[in-house]
This record gives sequence, structure tokens and C-alpha cells, in this order.
Amino acid sequence: MTTYHHLGVYIEEESALTPLVKEVDTALPAFVGYTEKASRRTPDDLILVPTKVHSLKDFENHFGYPYENELEIEVVIDPGGDFVLSNTKEPVLLYLLYYSIRIYFENGGAPCYILSVGTYEYPQQVSLKRNLAGIQYGLMDGLHRLEEVTDLTLIVIPEAVKLCSSEYAKLAQAALLQCYTLGNRFAIFDLYGGDSEEPDLSQSRAFYGSEYLNFGSAYYPFVKTSMGYCVNDAESNITINLGGQLITLRELKEGNKPLYRFVRKYLQGRLVSLPPCGAVAAVYVMTDRNRGVWKSPVNLNLVGITEPVVSVDNRKQDILNDDPDSGKSINSIRTFIGKGIQVWGARTLAGNDNEWRYVPVSRFLIMVRESLHKSTFWVVFEPNEDQTWSKVRAMIENYLIEKWQNGALAGIHAHLAFYVKCGLGSTMTDQDIRDGRINVEVGLAMLRPNEFIVFSLSYQLKNR
Repeated sequence: MTTYHHLGVYIEEESALTPLVKEVDTALPAFVGYTEKASRRTPDDLILVPTKVHSLKDFENHFGYPYENELEIEVVIDPGGDFVLSNTKEPVLLYLLYYSIRIYFENGGAPCYILSVGTYEYPQQVSLKRNLAGIQYGLMDGLHRLEEVTDLTLIVIPEAVKLCSSEYAKLAQAALLQCYTLGNRFAIFDLYGGDSEEPDLSQSRAFYGSEYLNFGSAYYPFVKTSMGYCVNDAESNITINLGGQLITLRELKEGNKPLYRFVRKYLQGRLVSLPPCGAVAAVYVMTDRNRGVWKSPVNLNLVGITEPVVSVDNRKQDILNDDPDSGKSINSIRTFIGKGIQVWGARTLAGNDNEWRYVPVSRFLIMVRESLHKSTFWVVFEPNEDQTWSKVRAMIENYLIEKWQNGALAGIHAHLAFYVKCGLGSTMTDQDIRDGRINVEVGLAMLRPNEFIVFSLSYQLKNR
């Protein structure tokens, strides 16, 4: 109690308002991969530096354009004098990040982090870790650097599928471990071998390990986009083999315009195929923005995609969804007549876990836990008494009532949707109080009334 030392009128103000929970963002992806450049002020000053971009143009300003893949087109002239393609192979993209970012923003993606682990100028090979020369970093180095970013919520690594299978497994399991350890993020994976008609699902599922599976989801198959392969300004990365004579596209333009037009028309039909993670991340962002993180990220038409590389029917969907041995569910990209191309499936890799089977359940719990953790940090400076406990309970209850009213929690009444406990004899003992510890227990009905997922918060009070 305050001691007064002279006569007079004193006014003491006490806040009657309950502290508010400030909700964390749920849709801030971080993309890891290789870029043409990584510069803000000086060359390479953004290598391994998480950088937020707000548009494709913003990305291009700092990180450049797609890699100029070399492509040789073999052409013969038939007896009628017409040009005919001969033994032309489908070009293989060496780097995928630029195209994934482009498809991300085309599908409504919002600001995201970019973490460039290296540029195209070094030997063209996606790697897991830093090379012996110490010049180029790998995808794992980028993943570890993301640990320093506290506000990202999604991890997306499109070029992971370019690694060998053992390296992919190491990267995927490291991503799941990071999501679990930090507790504030979720990983979106592309199924390894997702461009195959019949991928080895047993092996692909094994790549994710057996732990922390509710912190990630995987998608199949790859998708064919409406983007054409990159032709540089000099048209020098496209070579035409005409009767054994190699001619660049630029030289062809100057010396054989009919053949130039023929090749150009062919190139318009050579569309880029990508792992779907960039488009899927955009669906997460759009769903969170328009409905909420508790809504399944499905039923949105994908833009800039012409078709899945592999057609998935109901039979194949069943095999992907359920695996009695590993339980690891794989979500699909499917084409529906009258609806277009959509993400079809919202399961985590923990397909056999009744509590953590669904993406919105896992991500909603991540959001609530992180929001409460950050918004209740003031508790560590407060006295460990009933008034503090009441404030904590009221603060969390008000927040969860709002979530329940928004449709995030099950239950026809609020008391069926959640509960909050905090107090002596409820969540704390006399010893807890002497130790300066406040324990809070929160239960949420995520799917059906009276079925609660319970998590606890604990605070160690600081000596004052």
C-alpha cells in the first residue's frame, strides 16, 4: 500500500480493462533457394540474409531473374521442305526458386521472406551444405539461418527435390525438427519424385522420419505452369541443331526467319513444370487472410497452372491419403471438371494421429500457443496472487471467445468450446507459488464438442 506523508487529496488510477491477446501472423512464408543475385547495396550482401519481399518485382530487384537454362533443339527438313523436330529432349530446370516465387504471387501470395543460399555463377548444382571451397552455401545452411527469424510461419524449399534422396530426407527431417523446437512454424513439402506417374510412396514417406509429423504436410504431383522457359535477351541460351550445324536463336533470327519463327512457336509450348509448394503456400496465405487459419487450405482454383503433371483420380487419392503402416498422408493437386485445378487434401504427415491429422488443427494450435506466449509475457513481472491469475484467465478467455464466435472452435456454447484454468489448487500448488511459478492450462475443442486438445503455459516470475 502506498504511504502518504502530507495532508491532501490523492488520486490512484487502476486499469479496469483486461489485457488483450495480440494475435501473431499465421501466413508469412520463408522461401529458401538459389537466386541470380542477392544484393541490396553491395554484391552478395543478401546471401544467407532473410529478406522480406512484397511482390515479384521486389524479388527481382534484389534477387534477379530465372537461370538461363541451355536448350538444344534438333530440327530436320522433310522432303516437302517443312521443318520437323527431331529428338528434342524436355529441358531440365537447374533452379526452381524464381518460378516458385512467381507462381506464389500469381496465386495471391502476400509478403514473404527470401533466403538466398547462393547465386547461379558457381557450379550449377543444388547442394545440402556449404561446399569445401566455402563459396556456396546449401539448403540446410539456409534452413538453419531461418531459426533467427521469429515471425515466419511457413517453411518452403522448392529446390529440395533437386537433392539426392538421402539429402532430401535429412533436410525434410531437419525442417520438421525446427518447426517442433521453435513451435511457431509449419513446413510445406513437395513429395520427392513428384513428377513420376508411379512414385515409390513407401520410400518417399520414409524420408520424413517418424517424429514431429504434425508440423508438416506434403503435396503431389508436380504441376505444369503457363510459364515458358527463359530465353535471355541475347537469345544465346537456345541452340538449334540443323543438320549437324549448331546455330544460336539470335543467329537464326538474322539468317533464317522462317526457322526462327518455327522454333519460337515451339518454345511457346514448352511450359515450365514445378513442384507445387509455391502455389500451395499461396493457398495457405489466401485461406488465412479470407477465412482464418482454422479453415482447411483447399477449394481455391490455382492460377497460372495448366494441369498436374500426373492425373490423380479417387483410387490414387485413397492410396495417398491413407497408409496403414506409416500413417503419413500425402495431399493431392487435382483437376475437377467445372472447378479447375485445386489443392485437394489438408492432412499433415501425421495421418494416423486423430488429434493432429489435419493441417488447420495443427496450425491453429501453433497460432494460439504463440499468441498467448507473446501476449502474456507481462505476467513474469507480476505478483503471484489471485488478482494476477484472474487477469490471465480473463485475457485468454476473451481471446478464445472471439475465436469461438469466428467459428474456429467447436461447441454450441463457449464452455463446450474451451476452458482456461489458472489458480491455487487448480493448476498450482503452494510450492509452485513459493518457486515463483504460474501455471495455466488451456483446453480447446477443435473438432467436436467435449473433445479437447490441451496445452499448458508456465511462467517463472522474476525477482523484483
